[in-house]
Amino acid sequence: MARILLTGFEPFGGSTINPSEQILNVLAAQGVDGHALQTAVLPVERQRGPRTLLAAVAEGRPDVVICLGEAGRRSAVSVEQVALNLLDYRLADNRGEQVVDELISPDGPVAYFSTLPVRAIVDALLQAGIPARVSLSAGAFLCNQVFYMLMEYLAEQDVAGYSPPAGFIHVPRLPAQAAAAPRPGPSMGLADQVQAVRVAIDITVESLLS
Repeated sequence: MARILLTGFEPFGGSTINPSEQILNVLAAQGVDGHALQTAVLPVERQRGPRTLLAAVAEGRPDVVICLGEAGRRSAVSVEQVALNLLDYRLADNRGEQVVDELISPDGPVAYFSTLPVRAIVDALLQAGIPARVSLSAGAFLCNQVFYMLMEYLAEQDVAGYSPPAGFIHVPRLPAQAAAAPRPGPSMGLADQVQAVRVAIDITVESLLS
């Protein structure tokens, strides 16, 4: 039985829902095929968001860490390949803080790569009929920030032998969000998003056993 940590974000940017949080709610209620699932909803705040994630990792010591976030302009599930050492918020976080052109970690590397089986997850999603792609940019808002700080933390932990596969997946808006937007754009139903995350978990756990 693998221990899975799955995180999402609270609503932000004036929205009252966030699909990543909704996915967590569904999977927490339904469970994930015999695995032990831990979930955490991260505040959309520069300081508390990353701290909440890293505290959950330190406490639970999961075998797999998958962070989820909303990408409102994307039409496909985007499995992120790279976390950049950059903060450049296009809108303020939920505490009103906006950061422009700052490093996440002044002494850290330019980027970290995901340790999830990124392309295998995308291939499996496409075979399941779910739009998906490999993404080379997680942006420069909280999603990228928690992704980078997670990988930085795990790189430090790797010295002590703890190195679970970990990474970030962006999901589209829900149809209700798109319909309420001034200019309706891409969206994906919650059921497909939940299935996408189940597939990502399955493929990642399989990679641990191979």
